[in-house]
Amino acid sequence: MSRAFVFPGQGAQTIGMGKALAEAYPAAQAVFDEVDEALGEKLSTLIWEGDQAELTLTQNAQPALMATSLAAMKALEAEGVSIEAASYVAGHSLGEYSALAAAGSLTIADTARLLRTRGEAMQAAVPVGVGAMAALLGLDFAAAAEVAEASAQGEVCQAANDNDPGQVVVSGHKAAVERAVELAKEKGAKRAVLLPVSAPFHCALMQPAAEVMAEALAHVNIERPTVPVVANVRAQAVTDTATIRSLLVEQVTGSVRWRESVAWMSGEGVSEIYEIGAGKALSGMVRRIDRAIACTAVGTPDDVKAAAEKLA
Repeated sequence: MSRAFVFPGQGAQTIGMGKALAEAYPAAQAVFDEVDEALGEKLSTLIWEGDQAELTLTQNAQPALMATSLAAMKALEAEGVSIEAASYVAGHSLGEYSALAAAGSLTIADTARLLRTRGEAMQAAVPVGVGAMAALLGLDFAAAAEVAEASAQGEVCQAANDNDPGQVVVSGHKAAVERAVELAKEKGAKRAVLLPVSAPFHCALMQPAAEVMAEALAHVNIERPTVPVVANVRAQAVTDTATIRSLLVEQVTGSVRWRESVAWMSGEGVSEIYEIGAGKALSGMVRRIDRAIACTAVGTPDDVKAAAEKLA
């Protein structure tokens, strides 16, 4: 039986996430300490006691979600479950960095600094109010991509996240995305809603952020992962370090091919997926992609113990 460990992306953040893990497992607390030290600030205080709006800022949410995922992974390790219990790891957008850190490709400190840089660069790439993102529900990827293309009208509008068979997120200039919302409804979307995000991620408008990340990643050591990482922009597994580096740059402007990534893992025999970290958003997507895959969320000490028993 083949299984995958997957790591959530932005939107899963909540005040208090990971606190019970840190209290129950010294190895989980050590992750938060390491992230605080790498960033030169008490991000853990914001995560556990802070303001939701401040935590949701991209430059905070990205390292915070990674810290929570790695804390959950370290708790699993403390219960005797290593990353090698998975045949593959994958992550949604920033979650790909969590997956790489879990697989030993990046250090936790480097990952925290990279995600802080990534968050700041993505926020700075487009002035607030210029870009937008919208979820189109009830259209498949091909239909959503057509809607995005027709709505661009000289501006940027791209299918940014192919989350599951009935959920595609489009990203680009605000007016173009608003046009896409209206057109999607005309084309039979069940719902089309603007998302409460601070920047238009995973589209061509993020090119300045991609350049910042190319520079940042050029100075970071990347080891070969102990478990193959299913890359967002490829929707298949990679292990070569040069490829990983270039795909992380490409990922900033490229689509998150989550539906295809899960389908690819299913095709490789994956029948169990463990969502490591905050929330259960990816488990919901996986169920809509392939009902035959069993999903388990691992975000609390009880979750960790239950997962460790299943994986023993």
